[in-house]
Amino acid sequence: MNYLKRSRLYLTHKKGQSLLMLLIMSAILVFVLSGIIIQNAAISATNNVTKSAGTTITVSADRDKQFSKMRSSSSTTKTLTTPTVANTKIKQAGNLSTVAYYNITNTASVNASSFDAVSTSTGTSSGGMGGGMQPGGTTASAGDISVSGVSSTAHTTTFTSNEAKLVSGRNITASDANTKNVVIEKELATDNSLKVGDSITVKTTATSAKSIKLKVVGIYKAKTSSTAMPGNDPSNTIYTSYTLPASISGTVGKSSAVTYTLENSAKEKTTTKQIKNIIDSSSFSVSSDDASYQQLLQPMKNVQSFAKKIVWLVAIAGTIILGLIIILSVRTRQREIGVLVSLGESKLHIVGQLFAEMLTILIGAMVVALLLGGFVGNKVGNQLLSQQQTTSVATTSSTNGAPSGAPSGNMPGGQTGGGMRGGAMMGQTSTSAANKKALKTLNTSITPSSVIKLGGMGLVIIALAVCISAVSILRLRPKDILSGE
Repeated sequence: MNYLKRSRLYLTHKKGQSLLMLLIMSAILVFVLSGIIIQNAAISATNNVTKSAGTTITVSADRDKQFSKMRSSSSTTKTLTTPTVANTKIKQAGNLSTVAYYNITNTASVNASSFDAVSTSTGTSSGGMGGGMQPGGTTASAGDISVSGVSSTAHTTTFTSNEAKLVSGRNITASDANTKNVVIEKELATDNSLKVGDSITVKTTATSAKSIKLKVVGIYKAKTSSTAMPGNDPSNTIYTSYTLPASISGTVGKSSAVTYTLENSAKEKTTTKQIKNIIDSSSFSVSSDDASYQQLLQPMKNVQSFAKKIVWLVAIAGTIILGLIIILSVRTRQREIGVLVSLGESKLHIVGQLFAEMLTILIGAMVVALLLGGFVGNKVGNQLLSQQQTTSVATTSSTNGAPSGAPSGNMPGGQTGGGMRGGAMMGQTSTSAANKKALKTLNTSITPSSVIKLGGMGLVIIALAVCISAVSILRLRPKDILSGE
């Protein structure tokens, strides 16, 4: 009788034993499939994270070098000069294939003329946060209004982290270059009865003050309307194109800082090196901020590693369990095997019969695994993701109290120093940005590749299990079995 036919008859005759083997094999394959689809989902999520994390590279003045130059100067009057870089070089670096977009930053300090600046209750003055130093120039008197010039307000850290939100009109964009359009804070607008479309006038802080007429194109709401520092109310910050502060400080065609946001966070090191080659780094600090990327990436790596361990542990345990069950089964079938061998049946055919029996059970177990594996994988994967993200956020938050290495005068994301900024605030901003982009659920689904991997793992498991039990079969001698020894 053909050994394949014998395997079919044995399975139908031993229904209880066959059902037990089916349940055991199904349980093994369900967890193997769950591990496979969780691992695939984590890999896919990791690839998405590298594209959506928004790793930034900031070029700003190296304050340590500037202070060193100032102290070593032979001049009796010690002044600190902020270096600038040509916009042509900034745009050249911005054209790199790895850069998604960039935000040029310039700052200036002016005085309110046709309107009143917002005064803080804790101070005696209403000085803006940008005063004290002009890009490309020497120390200047502080005005009560800070002009923050950017390429796009929508791409600044303040707006992307929801520290500020546009409530009326529109944002500053690249098309506003060489215009006098501004976006002002809601409190400043309310106190002076200003609305979108109105014009306001400011005066420069130089000895020969010049009046500049500005047009309000948008109004934003700052999350914090006052600060503990006198004269640093964030409502006195107006956003405009980076070209306006440059014209005020006499550095037309140049800028003091720029932030590049990458298409792919994995290209951070390569892009930083390319930017350093384009922009003279002797006076500038080129630093990257991939905190959000790392915070988003770590949970994915942990989930991927855990899923890989599930697959291997279940596969090894399954092989051992099935091997032991088959060995026990062979012991109960010794007389059957002895009769077959005495009739001239090859021992390899008997081993083949066991493999055929297990292969039939494997096919049924795969059907069960495909029905339940997706559900189990989805539940386990998302629970694991939630736990890993909670751990990652807690770990990151515990380190955010340390001051940031970025100079307070030029913050990453196109921001300038002031009451709303600082090392701790930057840490909180990075954390909140990462939390906003964090993946909430894993996209677990059964793909053709998952089915192929499952089938391959199943075949390996039953092959190893049968090989383990084959040792006892090959040792059997018909005479010993039939004689009852």
